[in-house]
Amino acid sequence: MDCYTANWNPLGESAFYRKYELYSMDWDLKEELRDYLVAAAPYGGPIALLRNPWQKEKAASIRPVLEIYSASGMPLASLLWKSGPVVSLGWSAEEELLCVQEDGVVLVYGLHGDFRRHFSMGNEVLQNRVLDARIFHTEFGSGVAILTGAHRFTLSANVGDLKLRRMPEVPGLQSAPSCWTILCQDRVAQILLAVGPDLYLLDHAACSAVTPPGLAPGVSSFLQMAVSFTYRHLALFTDTGCIWMGTASLKEKLCEFNCNIRAPPKQMVWCSRPRSKERAVVVAWERRLMVVGDAPESIQFVLDEDSYLVPELDGVRIFSRSTHEFLHEVPVASEEIFKIASMAPGALLLEAQKEYEKESQKADEYLREIQELGQLTQAVQQCIEAAGHEHRPDMQKSLLRAASFGKCFLDRFPPDSFVRMCQDLRVLNAIRDYHIGIPLTYSQYKQLTIQVLLDRLVLRRLYPLAIQICEYLRLPEVQGVSRILAHWACYKVQQKDVSDEDVARAINQKLGDTPGVSYSDIAARAYGCGRTELAIKLLEYEPRSGEQVPLLLKMKRSKLALSKAIESGDTDLVFTVLLHLKNELNRGDFFMTLRNQPMALSLYRQRIEGRVAALQTAADAFYKAKNEFAAKATEDQMRLLRLQRRLEEELGRQFLDLSLHDTVTTLILDGHNKRAEQLARDFRIPDKRLWWLKLTALADLEDWEELEKFSKSKKSPIGYLPFVEICMKQHNKYEAKKYASRVGPEQKVKALLLVGDVAQAADVAIERRNEAELSLVLSHCTGATDGATADKIQRARAQAQKK
Repeated sequence: MDCYTANWNPLGESAFYRKYELYSMDWDLKEELRDYLVAAAPYGGPIALLRNPWQKEKAASIRPVLEIYSASGMPLASLLWKSGPVVSLGWSAEEELLCVQEDGVVLVYGLHGDFRRHFSMGNEVLQNRVLDARIFHTEFGSGVAILTGAHRFTLSANVGDLKLRRMPEVPGLQSAPSCWTILCQDRVAQILLAVGPDLYLLDHAACSAVTPPGLAPGVSSFLQMAVSFTYRHLALFTDTGCIWMGTASLKEKLCEFNCNIRAPPKQMVWCSRPRSKERAVVVAWERRLMVVGDAPESIQFVLDEDSYLVPELDGVRIFSRSTHEFLHEVPVASEEIFKIASMAPGALLLEAQKEYEKESQKADEYLREIQELGQLTQAVQQCIEAAGHEHRPDMQKSLLRAASFGKCFLDRFPPDSFVRMCQDLRVLNAIRDYHIGIPLTYSQYKQLTIQVLLDRLVLRRLYPLAIQICEYLRLPEVQGVSRILAHWACYKVQQKDVSDEDVARAINQKLGDTPGVSYSDIAARAYGCGRTELAIKLLEYEPRSGEQVPLLLKMKRSKLALSKAIESGDTDLVFTVLLHLKNELNRGDFFMTLRNQPMALSLYRQRIEGRVAALQTAADAFYKAKNEFAAKATEDQMRLLRLQRRLEEELGRQFLDLSLHDTVTTLILDGHNKRAEQLARDFRIPDKRLWWLKLTALADLEDWEELEKFSKSKKSPIGYLPFVEICMKQHNKYEAKKYASRVGPEQKVKALLLVGDVAQAADVAIERRNEAELSLVLSHCTGATDGATADKIQRARAQAQKK
């Protein structure tokens, strides 16, 4: 027992702190930590290092390398930094690395060094540059706060939903504050900064001067400040060597400690345990680490090399080039069991179990003593709780064996807590492994939740371990194995060195018909990676047509989408694809596509017939009501009716463009010319408009024989120049020449020029002696081929002038 407590350090009379090694770091750092920009994520997260050459003139031309490691020092990513100077690094709650540049641009990278996105902190930051930056976490997400060269602050409380907020100006601020930090009070992010002996609190509305209650006199400057992990407490380090600790609202003082060191510390962070009354602050200098609290003494450690502090929910992680350690307050259950000469029920039960293994009768004596005091249930609970806070598996097993031993003598002790702790510790020991490198404590694990832990394993691409944990904890498939397999498949489609067929086959063999897995989501990721053919192959495994079709339309595979929609038998889905096709294709291609899909054509005809019937019914009802109204109308009402009629005509023209075009086209396609003409009469469509609709529909269908019959059916009210234009638009010069011969004299020249017959157009223009037409023909003449025609026109002009 006394050996186990050798690394316990008392702080006051009621608290002990211990520091134990998590990992022996195996990273090969070429520089000291002081030469790097360092960022370490909480909850046992990764570590990012970026060597900072921008402050050294001789290294200004050297491009630094951004390195990302696990908490155990295992390399995760390394990339050459090709962007601008970086001021600060930080991790978001989703373990994305935020790199704040001097120009105010924030680059976001994934855990494996993959670039995600970027955003700017605004033009003012760009113009004044960034002096300092902080990445912080709140209940809303991860935020960024910027101090600019103009000594103004800009803040965004959530980088996922970027809303920049320019903080109020600090009166008389001419230089950068000596220190500053982020507070979160009443769901609002605030900035606390120190200017000489004064403290200012900035919120979205005002700048307020604040004074810490009970601060010792003689302070002329604040050198460092730290806010607790939960934003409830604040610590201030003054130039007198005094450390003030109180609430973050600056309304209550907890304690004050004079460390007699006036040199500014490198770092200062809080070290506290959830639901504990003890509060402590860890202060680090070059070679000294000090733990201070509400006690006259402090705990001091010697640092052999440059170290970096990472505040956690229940302690502080401390890493250097060679080691990674964890400093925390000893939990109450562990203290009760392991402190020297403890007579706590858990301590007696642990001794009883050890004596039982030795086959000693002392086991019975210890057990009887616990039972006589009626504390056996408490003893079992203490051992279970203490096991959760132990990092070494051998101590976990020893405590759990003691708890199991004690349970045997209890009639109604519920086994849930014991079983749950065994499961939790097995999961924690698996992720604490050196090759995984996530040193979560039991308190952090419970705060993080198993779902977030699984997400972090997926983020590290540790899919087998994540699946084993899901199966071991018997999580529902949709929340566990299925979700992880879907993430694995989305990662698999990004492997561009493997063929589409091999990737699709591997995914299908692994996933099969796993419930909760959507092949369409995986296909969408493949399409986003530029692998369209792979996406189509994956969609073949998607059983739901409603999920296949939207992505096929997005990939511009509309005809395949139409086939899938028809196979599904869902008429609504078919109409959705038809609407998309109608907007995507020209009318000719659209109706040719329908001809090749009889079911789609039939559904489209039904829709058109329904539209025609509805239009006719609406027209009959409208005109009946209007006639009844006109019979009883006064003079004023008649003027209103005429105004309404003009509005109807205008709206009717817009309606025709949007609706009747498709209706008439379909009727002509089916050979229902009489019905089309009847529809035109019902809605008083002018003959010219109806001829345009018929002409356009037949030309789009490239039905030249039917178009010829239509042109001869009666005299065209729009002339024959539109026939020429439509044919040339469809690149049919032969048909265009045929209609050009029918065009009247007034439009003959234009028609001939459309079909490229410049010489004949010149003859017609000369014969008509029309100066405008002569100029038009002359503008179409080219020097190489139409020189003789141009001369002919010039001679005709000269003769006309002589006359």
